[in-house]
Amino acid sequence: MAAALASCLLIAAAPAAPSPETELKSVNPELRPIARGIMQAQRKGATYKPWKPGRLPAGVEERQAPGSRGHPPVPVYVVNAGAEQGPPRGAIFFVHGGGFIGGDARENLPALKSLAERLNCVIVSVQYRLAPGTRFPGPLEDAYAGLKWLHGNAATLGVDPRRIVVMGESAGGGLAAMLTIAARDRGEVPVAFQALVYPMLDDRTGSSRPVPPHIGQLIWTAESNRKGWHALLGRRPGAATQPEGSVPARVKNLKALPPTFIGVGSIDLFVDEDVEFARRLIDADVPTELLVIPGAFHGFQMIAPRAAISQQFNAALETVLARALSPEKK
Repeated sequence: MAAALASCLLIAAAPAAPSPETELKSVNPELRPIARGIMQAQRKGATYKPWKPGRLPAGVEERQAPGSRGHPPVPVYVVNAGAEQGPPRGAIFFVHGGGFIGGDARENLPALKSLAERLNCVIVSVQYRLAPGTRFPGPLEDAYAGLKWLHGNAATLGVDPRRIVVMGESAGGGLAAMLTIAARDRGEVPVAFQALVYPMLDDRTGSSRPVPPHIGQLIWTAESNRKGWHALLGRRPGAATQPEGSVPARVKNLKALPPTFIGVGSIDLFVDEDVEFARRLIDADVPTELLVIPGAFHGFQMIAPRAAISQQFNAALETVLARALSPEKK
């Protein structure tokens, strides 16, 4: 369902170094044919083609959330809302991917509409400003503005404000993690759960922390990661310090964060940082579920949705979302 991520798979990524066919041995057998094509495209310097927005899907509304802390108003897209639909329901606040430098909230709307219908929930997706045009903390403040708007308008939207889930994919997963930390620290909006799909959590990955050669060769590479983080932070990734709250993996205190799901592939560039973040959450007494799919690369479940491992991943994600949104949890 990561349409925004799909449009940015190769954005700002230099061609990967040529990889011998033997490197495909680390890729799950179901994914090897498409992985071979991705490697060939990367060698040829495939580039991103901008997505052109069309009409909003039926039942989706664009609204404006007041800006946070002096930042401008933020567009949000509201899916499946309405108090007239029955008792208050849970809601997902969704943050799209794109390496902090690409993506568009409107790309995901058809998939989010389908998800909202399956889970009988409301979804609000935020159109945060992109780097490098807007550096940290701008994108975080945009996300926070959208989350605060959702919480403040819960009654009108037909949402139970005690059942708000924050969800993000890739860079959106990184922003989602930043957002739940900010929400905890500011104490204005309770977050019931966070679902982080191969989240981009640590600027040190691929810079001051090298990765094994079989990891991060497909879709989002170490070089892509350095460019994305540099665009957001405005300084060298992997430096000794970064702005407070800008890099989730560098936040020292993870206590009192909401229950968390993290899903990632074993050859995704982000696998080590995601596993480590999950370990730290567990050590901080945060209920945490970690799913690592063997041989899966970044964005695999969207690129190969019919693969059995993709269906396994998506089913696990929907199961935890349904549980978090359930009124029985409250």
